[in-house]
Amino acid sequence: MISPADVSLEGRVAIVTGGAQGIGEGIALGFASFGADVALCDRNADGLDAVASQVESLGRRCLTSVMDVRDPAAVESFVSETVSRLGRLDVLVNNAGGGFFAPFMDVNAKGQTALVNENFTSVTDFVRCCVPVMSDGGSIINITSIEAFRAAPGFAVYAAMKAGVEQLTRSLALELSDRRIRVNTIAPDATPTPGDTGLAAAVGPGGDPDYGWKIPLGLGTPDDTAGAAVFLACDLSKWVTGTTMHVDGGSMAASGWRRRPDGVFEP
Repeated sequence: MISPADVSLEGRVAIVTGGAQGIGEGIALGFASFGADVALCDRNADGLDAVASQVESLGRRCLTSVMDVRDPAAVESFVSETVSRLGRLDVLVNNAGGGFFAPFMDVNAKGQTALVNENFTSVTDFVRCCVPVMSDGGSIINITSIEAFRAAPGFAVYAAMKAGVEQLTRSLALELSDRRIRVNTIAPDATPTPGDTGLAAAVGPGGDPDYGWKIPLGLGTPDDTAGAAVFLACDLSKWVTGTTMHVDGGSMAASGWRRRPDGVFEP
């Protein structure tokens, strides 16, 4: 029989990449609220310091590293330091990622490499470093996007990498099952974060200034994704692996249906 104790993350250690703001910040604070110590990495030093202070105010330990997840040596060093200083590793959240608006034919080789390394290769690097030191019954949570499941004109390479991570998740769920390490994906949508600032403007004039009106439940917050992450990190989900949780206010379910100003949905 399940119990409230199954939700607790007491005694566990989690790595959250891109933990200085937005969804990463929300997940880090959510984990700490449920008892976990956390290790955070990001390029935003000020943001990391602010989140670390909040984690410590909750009575949990917090290790931070200012680094680029595209640097394999930095990834290896960070994971090693996490285990050395916090004593163990139970949860990995691959949250770091990002993109920019540009038609595919305008993306040069350098830009494509940056998108691939940030959104896909960083995930594989962290998994390879974390799995050998992760406890049995561990959890890997990959944050992708609704764009992994639909066309994304102007964000083609970014979306392809998110789709790649979703496929990787399913394969790793089987390959790591003998270690009792679960691997799942969260696919958010309609969650405004500081990292999205400027994307709407980059799309150009004529774009919808209020994306939220298209979403059945309206805009979400980082805490919504954090709730799903806590579930996937704790024992309530101990038999859940290889799946995707769509935390999107109904965006995926709508699949092209949109609410008119009078409240009626139409295709």
